[in-house]
Amino acid sequence: MTLTPLLPDPPVTEATGATRVIAIANQKGGVGKTTTAINLATALAAAKKKALLIDLDPQGNASTGLGISRQARAVSSYDVLLGRKPISAATVATNIPQLSVIPASVDLTGAEIELVGAAQREYRLRDALLPKPLTYDYVLIDCPPSLGLLTLNALVAAQAVLVPLQCEFYALEGLSNLIRTIERVKRHLNPALEIQGVVLTMFDKRNKLSDLVASDVRDHFGPKVYETVIPRNVRISEAPSHGQPVLLYDFRCPGAQAYVHLAGEVLKRERTRLDAA
Repeated sequence: MTLTPLLPDPPVTEATGATRVIAIANQKGGVGKTTTAINLATALAAAKKKALLIDLDPQGNASTGLGISRQARAVSSYDVLLGRKPISAATVATNIPQLSVIPASVDLTGAEIELVGAAQREYRLRDALLPKPLTYDYVLIDCPPSLGLLTLNALVAAQAVLVPLQCEFYALEGLSNLIRTIERVKRHLNPALEIQGVVLTMFDKRNKLSDLVASDVRDHFGPKVYETVIPRNVRISEAPSHGQPVLLYDFRCPGAQAYVHLAGEVLKRERTRLDAA
């Protein structure tokens, strides 16, 4: 099964002109970060954008969710960070046209310790992406649920951050820590870094708290919050066990449709950014 024929014409198809690197980050686990990374990358590919997903989470859930077997992870993002292999050697094709992935392996667990004394330790991923122009429109980086050295490498390598935020009270507390980290990285390590947007995830319309959290986030961040809201949806939860994004598993379910709309918003913001530039 291929995804492209199922999708409507993408709302934005202009070329970006250069590779855009977006880190998908939130130090709180369980907020839909990896699910967002997988399905946003899939939707971008279906919108005829060539995409690369870099799995920087030692759990390797993004790799599993795209159907990458353990045997196909002999070369991983760990080898790229340690400078042992170039990006091209670690890239694995997926079953989705236009989408490739650099898988994660359990070795990433020790990468932060190994890099502690390394020169330019915060710039390892950025330097790996620099040697020659990339052939991708978008590179998405799925960060681990922490603000350690792996996430720091992603923030230094990226031009923008997309923040998934679960619609619950504790998520708001964690968001303020992430925003402070992004501001520090922007000041000291990566002046080009910006917040592309905040996406509300696991929204339950039956729960009044979801509405309250969504309202608070929109009041605080204004237009940075995407109009698209990702609902709680059992099909989204089922899809990873089949090694598929929900857009392939059940394209017509509310969760899949939400990610199609989110990709449209991301592309629209990118077009606005280019027009302004």
